[in-house]
Amino acid sequence: MRGQSLLLLGAGILFGTTGVYAQHPEGGHPEGQHAEAPRSQSRNDVPRANQGRIPPAPKHREAPQGKPEAERHPNGKINETQHVSNDHWYGHDHPDDKRFHVDHPFEHGHFERFGASYRYHVERIDRDHHRFWFPGGFYFQVADWDWATCADWCWDCGDDFVVYEDPDHIGWYMLYDVHTGAYVHVSYLGT
Repeated sequence: MRGQSLLLLGAGILFGTTGVYAQHPEGGHPEGQHAEAPRSQSRNDVPRANQGRIPPAPKHREAPQGKPEAERHPNGKINETQHVSNDHWYGHDHPDDKRFHVDHPFEHGHFERFGASYRYHVERIDRDHHRFWFPGGFYFQVADWDWATCADWCWDCGDDFVVYEDPDHIGWYMLYDVHTGAYVHVSYLGT
Protein backbone atom coordinates (compact mmCIF):
# COMPACT_ATOMS: atom_id res chain seq x y z
CA MET A 1 0.00 0.00 0.00
CA ARG A 2 2.80 2.41 0.93
CA GLY A 3 4.64 1.54 -2.30
CA GLN A 4 1.53 2.34 -4.35
CA SER A 5 1.16 5.71 -2.61
CA LEU A 6 4.77 6.61 -3.36
CA LEU A 7 4.34 5.53 -6.99
CA LEU A 8 1.20 7.69 -7.36
CA LEU A 9 2.95 10.62 -5.69
CA GLY A 10 5.93 10.28 -8.04
CA ALA A 11 3.65 10.10 -11.09
CA GLY A 12 1.76 13.18 -9.91
CA ILE A 13 4.98 15.15 -9.50
CA LEU A 14 6.21 14.02 -12.93
CA PHE A 15 2.98 15.06 -14.68
CA GLY A 16 2.66 18.26 -12.65
CA THR A 17 6.06 19.57 -13.79
CA THR A 18 5.69 19.09 -17.53
CA GLY A 19 7.28 21.97 -19.50
CA VAL A 20 5.46 24.29 -21.87
CA TYR A 21 6.92 26.09 -24.87
CA ALA A 22 5.89 29.30 -26.63
CA GLN A 23 3.37 28.58 -29.34
CA HIS A 24 3.70 29.40 -33.01
CA PRO A 25 1.02 28.94 -35.69
CA GLU A 26 3.09 26.43 -37.66
CA GLY A 27 4.19 24.55 -34.56
CA GLY A 28 7.81 25.65 -35.05
CA HIS A 29 9.57 28.93 -34.74
CA PRO A 30 10.57 31.37 -37.44
CA GLU A 31 14.22 31.66 -38.35
CA GLY A 32 16.16 33.16 -35.47
CA GLN A 33 13.35 32.83 -32.92
CA HIS A 34 13.55 30.27 -30.17
CA ALA A 35 10.95 28.58 -28.02
CA GLU A 36 10.50 29.55 -24.41
CA ALA A 37 12.47 27.50 -21.95
CA PRO A 38 10.39 24.82 -20.23
CA ARG A 39 8.71 25.88 -17.02
CA SER A 40 6.98 24.10 -14.22
CA GLN A 41 3.22 24.00 -14.18
CA SER A 42 0.93 23.16 -11.34
CA ARG A 43 -2.26 24.24 -13.08
CA ASN A 44 -4.25 23.40 -16.15
CA ASP A 45 -2.85 25.19 -19.21
CA VAL A 46 -6.29 25.79 -20.70
CA PRO A 47 -7.28 29.48 -20.57
CA ARG A 48 -9.82 30.17 -17.83
CA ALA A 49 -11.16 33.42 -19.34
CA ASN A 50 -13.11 34.14 -22.53
CA GLN A 51 -15.01 30.85 -22.33
CA GLY A 52 -11.71 28.90 -22.41
CA ARG A 53 -10.39 30.42 -25.65
CA ILE A 54 -7.62 32.80 -26.65
CA PRO A 55 -9.48 35.71 -28.34
CA PRO A 56 -8.80 36.96 -31.84
CA ALA A 57 -7.20 40.39 -32.16
CA PRO A 58 -9.40 43.39 -31.34
CA LYS A 59 -10.91 45.25 -34.27
CA HIS A 60 -10.31 48.91 -35.10
CA ARG A 61 -13.19 51.15 -34.04
CA GLU A 62 -14.40 53.71 -36.54
CA ALA A 63 -16.04 56.12 -34.08
CA PRO A 64 -13.19 58.25 -32.66
CA GLN A 65 -15.44 59.73 -29.96
CA GLY A 66 -16.96 56.39 -28.92
CA LYS A 67 -17.06 55.67 -25.20
CA PRO A 68 -15.55 52.45 -23.90
CA GLU A 69 -18.16 49.71 -24.26
CA ALA A 70 -19.40 47.97 -21.11
CA GLU A 71 -20.56 44.35 -20.98
CA ARG A 72 -24.22 44.10 -20.00
CA HIS A 73 -25.30 40.83 -18.41
CA PRO A 74 -28.86 39.42 -18.60
CA ASN A 75 -29.18 39.78 -14.81
CA GLY A 76 -28.73 43.55 -15.15
CA LYS A 77 -25.11 43.72 -13.95
CA ILE A 78 -22.71 45.87 -15.94
CA ASN A 79 -18.97 45.22 -16.25
CA GLU A 80 -17.06 48.33 -17.36
CA THR A 81 -13.56 46.93 -16.80
CA GLN A 82 -11.10 46.21 -19.60
CA HIS A 83 -11.71 42.55 -20.40
CA VAL A 84 -12.59 40.07 -23.14
CA SER A 85 -15.70 37.89 -23.10
CA ASN A 86 -17.10 35.84 -25.98
CA ASP A 87 -14.20 37.19 -28.11
CA HIS A 88 -15.47 40.76 -27.63
CA TRP A 89 -13.09 43.40 -26.25
CA TYR A 90 -14.86 45.53 -23.62
CA GLY A 91 -13.68 48.74 -21.98
CA HIS A 92 -11.26 49.79 -24.72
CA ASP A 93 -10.57 53.53 -24.72
CA HIS A 94 -11.74 55.63 -27.64
CA PRO A 95 -9.28 56.07 -30.55
CA ASP A 96 -8.63 59.78 -30.06
CA ASP A 97 -7.85 59.51 -26.32
CA LYS A 98 -4.96 61.96 -25.78
CA ARG A 99 -3.23 59.68 -23.26
CA PHE A 100 -2.23 57.37 -26.12
CA HIS A 101 -0.51 60.01 -28.25
CA VAL A 102 3.09 59.00 -28.90
CA ASP A 103 5.49 61.47 -30.56
CA HIS A 104 7.65 58.65 -31.94
CA PRO A 105 5.57 55.46 -32.34
CA PHE A 106 7.61 52.26 -32.19
CA GLU A 107 10.70 54.20 -31.11
CA HIS A 108 12.25 50.95 -29.83
CA GLY A 109 11.15 48.90 -32.84
CA HIS A 110 8.15 46.69 -33.47
CA PHE A 111 7.41 43.67 -31.33
CA GLU A 112 6.68 41.14 -34.02
CA ARG A 113 5.60 38.06 -32.06
CA PHE A 114 2.10 39.21 -31.19
CA GLY A 115 -1.33 37.69 -31.63
CA ALA A 116 -3.25 34.66 -30.42
CA SER A 117 -0.58 32.21 -31.63
CA TYR A 118 1.99 33.40 -29.10
CA ARG A 119 1.66 32.81 -25.35
CA TYR A 120 4.25 34.09 -22.91
CA HIS A 121 5.10 33.98 -19.25
CA VAL A 122 6.83 36.81 -17.45
CA GLU A 123 10.44 36.11 -16.51
CA ARG A 124 10.98 39.28 -14.50
CA ILE A 125 8.82 42.11 -13.16
CA ASP A 126 9.82 45.57 -11.94
CA ARG A 127 6.68 46.71 -10.12
CA ASP A 128 8.13 50.12 -9.22
CA HIS A 129 8.58 51.05 -12.89
CA HIS A 130 5.65 48.94 -14.20
CA ARG A 131 7.97 46.94 -16.46
CA PHE A 132 8.12 43.24 -17.28
CA TRP A 133 10.30 40.92 -19.35
CA PHE A 134 9.44 37.93 -21.53
CA PRO A 135 11.87 35.14 -22.43
CA GLY A 136 14.47 36.41 -24.87
CA GLY A 137 14.82 39.77 -23.07
CA PHE A 138 11.79 41.44 -24.70
CA TYR A 139 10.46 44.01 -22.28
CA PHE A 140 7.46 46.28 -21.96
CA GLN A 141 6.07 48.98 -19.73
CA VAL A 142 2.45 49.08 -18.61
CA ALA A 143 0.69 52.40 -19.20
CA ASP A 144 0.59 54.33 -15.92
CA TRP A 145 -3.21 54.70 -16.10
CA ASP A 146 -3.62 50.91 -16.52
CA TRP A 147 -1.30 49.82 -13.71
CA ALA A 148 -4.14 49.71 -11.17
CA THR A 149 -5.86 47.10 -13.37
CA CYS A 150 -2.90 44.73 -13.32
CA ALA A 151 -0.94 45.58 -10.15
CA ASP A 152 -2.40 42.55 -8.37
CA TRP A 153 -1.87 40.12 -11.27
CA CYS A 154 0.26 37.16 -10.37
CA TRP A 155 3.08 38.25 -12.68
CA ASP A 156 5.55 35.61 -11.53
CA CYS A 157 3.13 32.69 -11.03
CA GLY A 158 3.44 31.41 -14.57
CA ASP A 159 0.19 32.93 -15.85
CA ASP A 160 0.15 33.10 -19.61
CA PHE A 161 -0.09 36.34 -21.51
CA VAL A 162 -0.78 37.24 -25.12
CA VAL A 163 0.32 40.49 -26.76
CA TYR A 164 -1.89 42.16 -29.37
CA GLU A 165 -1.15 45.23 -31.46
CA ASP A 166 -3.56 47.98 -30.41
CA PRO A 167 -5.72 48.72 -33.47
CA ASP A 168 -6.83 52.15 -32.21
CA HIS A 169 -3.67 53.60 -30.68
CA ILE A 170 -0.57 53.62 -32.89
CA GLY A 171 2.58 52.64 -31.03
CA TRP A 172 0.77 50.69 -28.30
CA TYR A 173 0.16 47.01 -27.62
CA MET A 174 -2.39 45.29 -25.43
CA LEU A 175 -1.33 42.63 -22.91
CA TYR A 176 -4.05 40.04 -22.31
CA ASP A 177 -4.01 37.65 -19.33
CA VAL A 178 -5.48 34.36 -20.62
CA HIS A 179 -6.60 33.34 -17.13
CA THR A 180 -8.28 36.52 -15.90
CA GLY A 181 -9.55 37.86 -19.24
CA ALA A 182 -8.33 41.38 -18.38
CA TYR A 183 -6.00 43.40 -20.57
CA VAL A 184 -3.83 46.49 -20.21
CA HIS A 185 -2.00 48.80 -22.59
CA VAL A 186 1.75 48.39 -22.85
CA SER A 187 4.58 50.00 -24.77
CA TYR A 188 7.44 47.93 -26.18
CA LEU A 189 10.88 48.96 -24.93
CA GLY A 190 12.97 46.52 -26.98
CA THR A 191 15.41 43.84 -25.86
